[in-house]
Amino acid sequence: MLEKYQRGAFVLKLGLQLLLAVVDEPLDLGGPISTETRINDRIRVPEVRLIGPGGEQVGIVRVEDALRVALEADLDLVEVAPDARPPVCKIMDYGKFKYETAQKARESRKNQVQTVIKEQKLRPKIDDHDYETKKRNVVRFLDAGSKVKVTIMFRGREQSRPELGFRLLQRLASDVADLGFVETSAKQDGRNMTMVLAPHKGAKTRVKAQNDASSTPQRSSAPAPDAGSAPAPEAAAPVEAPAAEAAPAPAAQAATPPQ
Repeated sequence: MLEKYQRGAFVLKLGLQLLLAVVDEPLDLGGPISTETRINDRIRVPEVRLIGPGGEQVGIVRVEDALRVALEADLDLVEVAPDARPPVCKIMDYGKFKYETAQKARESRKNQVQTVIKEQKLRPKIDDHDYETKKRNVVRFLDAGSKVKVTIMFRGREQSRPELGFRLLQRLASDVADLGFVETSAKQDGRNMTMVLAPHKGAKTRVKAQNDASSTPQRSSAPAPDAGSAPAPEAAAPVEAPAAEAAPAPAAQAATPPQ
């Protein structure tokens, strides 16, 4: 009986030691899952849907037959749709395929426009010199193709005069109208008032904005000729007056004989 208990205690102790050894050892979960396209011998499925080198549909064939056809054509068997059932494989030049894929990715990154938002902070009672400095910064940012977030910071009693900040933002927007437009109108946000300016898209839009900005003073000065031509009717009035005064002259001459 004692031997049975000793044998059971030994087995229990051995089991605990094995359990502790397993817990202490790190679990082997394998390496990272590879996302690289599988080609040739790396394709480990029994059947594939084969596409020929000219794009023709061959159909479902054994992977050994697909490899043999690719080898005879001196090309590679490339798995193009691994999630399909069965996977879709195409016979092609894998090196050329990788080069063209890299070129397309490079072109897509080149065509992407990364929008950068710059920020300029102003005070409602900013003087002219500081305003010109801030405006030059805004012009430089817009010319570089970046958006500009203009923030007016109010302090103390300035919060009761939000119209000062609104007028300042309108002034800045009109000064840089040839380079950008107001994307987000001025809005109050606590103690700050913000406005977002965005650059014009394309050269044609920028030229149109410059022409509109240059034609604004001409429109304001257009009524000037009308004001100058207003005295013309006054000059014509004295011409008719002598003719009206000359009419009573014969009556005066006709009244002299009775005397």
